[in-house]
Amino acid sequence: MLPLFYHSILEKYLTPAQLLTLQMLVWLLQSQKQVRIERLAATLQLPILQSSRRRHIQRFLQIKALSILVLWFPIVKEVIARQLKVGSQLVIALDRTQWKEYNVLMVSANVQKRAFPIFWTLLDKKGASNLLEQQQVLRPVIRLLKRYKLVIVGSA
Repeated sequence: MLPLFYHSILEKYLTPAQLLTLQMLVWLLQSQKQVRIERLAATLQLPILQSSRRRHIQRFLQIKALSILVLWFPIVKEVIARQLKVGSQLVIALDRTQWKEYNVLMVSANVQKRAFPIFWTLLDKKGASNLLEQQQVLRPVIRLLKRYKLVIVGSA
């Protein structure tokens, strides 16, 4: 389900109960392929009422430890460290896409012909991003991956 090295990172920031909830939700997302709290609550295997399971999921998703910077960045750093030596060239892609009604500005690492999402933000407008928005999404990624020779590419 989750790679073992994820656990060593996750255990630093989540309680055992939170870690178990996360594992259960990841498994449910993989099997249900839907991100609807009602659907997840209906299939979550906890011996409580469905309405209580729904509130449990909602409370879990609001914990501060689930932030991108706290949990996701250490995982990204470890994944890339397992693939590349420090000082190696790493290609970072900056791209904006429209996903349903959401305008997403995303930074991904290209490792072994695969794009690995690192950081993203939702733009509260339609259309292209501007330089300030691009800098805001790139800045934390550059700090995270400062030990590599970064090549930043973007789409027009």
